[in-house]
Amino acid sequence: MRTSESKSNQNAAAPSKSTTSSNIRQPRLRRAQNYLLLWVDTSIDQKNEDYENTLKQIRTITGDVSVYTQRDECIDFLTDAQEDVKSFLVVKDTMFQQIMPLINDIPQLDGIYILNDIETVQDERIKKCNKIRRIRTNINDICKGLQSDIKQHNQDSIAMSFITTNEMASTDNLNQLEPNFMYTQIFKEILLDMQHDEQAIKQFTAYCRHHDSGSAKNINEFEKDYQPESAIWWYTSPSFIYSMLNYALRSMEGDTIINMGFFIHDLHQQIQQLYQQQVNSYADEPFIVYRGQGLMTSDFEKLQKQKDGLISFNNFLSTSKDKEVSLNFALCALTNPDTVGILFVMSIDPCIKSTPFASIQEMSYFNEEDETLFSMHTVFRVGVMKQMDNENQLYQVELQLTSDDDQQLRILTDGIREEAGGGTGWQRLGDLLLKIGQFNKAEELYNALLEQTSGETEKAFYYCCLGYVKNE
Repeated sequence: MRTSESKSNQNAAAPSKSTTSSNIRQPRLRRAQNYLLLWVDTSIDQKNEDYENTLKQIRTITGDVSVYTQRDECIDFLTDAQEDVKSFLVVKDTMFQQIMPLINDIPQLDGIYILNDIETVQDERIKKCNKIRRIRTNINDICKGLQSDIKQHNQDSIAMSFITTNEMASTDNLNQLEPNFMYTQIFKEILLDMQHDEQAIKQFTAYCRHHDSGSAKNINEFEKDYQPESAIWWYTSPSFIYSMLNYALRSMEGDTIINMGFFIHDLHQQIQQLYQQQVNSYADEPFIVYRGQGLMTSDFEKLQKQKDGLISFNNFLSTSKDKEVSLNFALCALTNPDTVGILFVMSIDPCIKSTPFASIQEMSYFNEEDETLFSMHTVFRVGVMKQMDNENQLYQVELQLTSDDDQQLRILTDGIREEAGGGTGWQRLGDLLLKIGQFNKAEELYNALLEQTSGETEKAFYYCCLGYVKNE
């Protein structure tokens, strides 16, 4: 939890507490999270038992919430937040009437949840606000709505890359490929080859504290309790880890990925171990898993051109064997007019060598859900696409998990590896970024590596690389 307090309380707050506040307008905020949850209420009594109970309820949904007792600070935060990170706001009706004209057009604000004495409002201006998700009389119902909407947001915001058959045929020009397809392949290979020690966890938690990427309570718990065999549990828990990792992989934020390298490695290894334990249970029989989500219209238009092409899910990929559960995600996405509902029907052959996957029910925080989790950079071949409902933008898309021995995919990945050069570790990714002209990403990478490096020789090399970037 982060709390923004009045000025008199700010001076009394100890630096070690999980509180952040300022009366000075700050520059645009950078938080490596998939979404942000805000609660603004000028009447909050932080010593009140009801307040503490409410926070406990919210933390069962999301590990972190920023609480504001000053209206203007909340508005400033929303205005200055990153535009690619959506915010959800919980507010009382009386307060919302005051701030609605000031926040309604903020693009970062995705959903508003109003606590009111009654579940209907008479104010016509409020009725016209299209960002209002729910108006409820108690925090229990607000929390249920938040849980559903945050799940939907996480489902819809996973990163994908598309490779057409024409692009696969011209692998001598990698500049034409979607950069994220190459990034995630090289990131994955680098991270799985690297060894990490306990110091990596301390570096990561220090990074989280510096960037305010989670509550002090959650960061401290992670630092104290994390073990490699608990990676799936932490990934599925309502903490900052899932949000942070998926944002980093979606935006290809190099410094966050580097700092989370140990966790990506551990999560992949745990999925791999579970796959090896479970593979005999499949009895060599292919099976189907489903994934429902929304796609922005621009991404859907790319998908329509993908027949027989490839689609890569650049994050860790959550799927279900329950078609109805997945279909519901696709249907819920239709509430956004800029989104197309997609039900992916994924055919999996357990006999082929491919990206590892596993049923994680016994390891998950939510062990009542029968989820099949794939490691990052899972590649499928796109099959038949058909509209499921003539009245709505709802489509079913058939996907086939590709084998590592798929000829077209192997030629493509070999070309990317060759372009990345024969260096080691992060040098490979830096070389690739420079060769394909991604100089801004290369600069981000080298700056992040400088912060991680103590050796003078390595520092000199990274400074040399930064000099090259500046000259381009």
